[in-house]
Amino acid sequence: MADKKRTVWNYFDRIEGDKVVWIIVLMLILISIVCIFSSTSRLLEGSQTRLSIVKSQLLVVAGGLAVIIVCYNIKNIKFFRWLSKWGFPLSFLLLALLISKIDTPVVRSIELNGARRILQIAGFQIHVFEVVKVAMVMYLAWAIDALKKGELKKPRNENVRRWIYINLPFVVTLVMIVPGSNSAALFIGGIMFLVILLGGGNIRDLLLLGLIAVLLLGGAWGIYKVSDGKVFGRIGTAVSRISESEDWEQKVLDARPGSDEYYKALDKIRQPYSAKIAIKEGGVLGKGPGQSTQRYVVPDISEDYMYSFIIEEYGLWGALIIIFLYVSLLARGSIIVRNCGKDLYAKISVAGLCLLITGQAFLHMFVNADIGPMTGQTLPLISHGNSAFLCFSLAFGIILSFSRIAQRRIEKEQRDAKPLMELKENVQAGLDELDDYETNGIPREEDESAAMELNDEMDEYGI
Repeated sequence: MADKKRTVWNYFDRIEGDKVVWIIVLMLILISIVCIFSSTSRLLEGSQTRLSIVKSQLLVVAGGLAVIIVCYNIKNIKFFRWLSKWGFPLSFLLLALLISKIDTPVVRSIELNGARRILQIAGFQIHVFEVVKVAMVMYLAWAIDALKKGELKKPRNENVRRWIYINLPFVVTLVMIVPGSNSAALFIGGIMFLVILLGGGNIRDLLLLGLIAVLLLGGAWGIYKVSDGKVFGRIGTAVSRISESEDWEQKVLDARPGSDEYYKALDKIRQPYSAKIAIKEGGVLGKGPGQSTQRYVVPDISEDYMYSFIIEEYGLWGALIIIFLYVSLLARGSIIVRNCGKDLYAKISVAGLCLLITGQAFLHMFVNADIGPMTGQTLPLISHGNSAFLCFSLAFGIILSFSRIAQRRIEKEQRDAKPLMELKENVQAGLDELDDYETNGIPREEDESAAMELNDEMDEYGI
């Protein structure tokens, strides 16, 4: 038999896993490349050109695709389970190095805008909070599953085990994130809380964890006030953003142009107001690729305000496409979770990662629309940022791998499933005779008696 003609569609048809998630990933990556190319004005340094930034982004994209493909080709879920149990130790180590202000030739904690979020390891910069997001979702999925399966034997008391393996890592991670970013602490804490809730967490423990989180933030605020802003400085930044009562727009209008008061007030409103201007000027159809003007005003438009930039250049339709992609991911994630069957670890992992990606995407959109204070959360797999891109690539790779494993499980169950009813050989022969009768005309007398017997047997089987 001749081989089928090889086409692009044949190759696509042979791809396993959820194809809709594959399309979402590829769409987000393509949008990222186009948008980074258009928004690179403030990223250029020295003799760099736009092409230099795009080449750098293409390398990051290639690395992200490599991560996705490697994860996708891992067919043994036990490997992911083994890897996941190291999620909390890895997060603890990275956060400890970050807040310890380590400064060695190999590892260095970098302070940026009054906060420590980046570790430089052997020349490579790692945004620690991006790693912690994915690592803690996977760790909690493993811990909840292992606890329910009885794999965690010590200590003997189940409540103590739950606190040691689930609740305590939640609290410790939250405490270690607060000094670097309050918004990241709230967001990652919220995602971890949802993961525990999805895993069937004890309501009493969940309420207690919520109370502990509130007390921790309250304690950090108290220390900030007592130390006169020298400790937990990011708490003061967060509170000022939330409780801002100054009308900085009016101060810009009242101040003399060029004065210190004028520039101080202008700096306060520059980013959020420019983002809203970008959204307004985008309209329905947008200005077109490369025609943005606010990219020259907003320093972080390729990161924190990427959604506003997309609306300015591609309009309302571009904004709706982005929303559709992330909502579709959430919908497909729910289908993958259902197909995972009784595998609690896979179900919690997929649900947690989908919530992480879509939750951060919508938080980014809300900030760009000036709904809530600035959080610094990027648009997953679109915004500029190497660590974030690679970590979200890892998340997508795990989702695709689990969808592939779930698909193979369903196909195996279908192959192994027995028919609802097995007909006897003579019943099947009788059906063949009926077919022959319908084709060749009136049956012989013996055929009539056989037909009567067949009818009796069919009545016996309920046919």
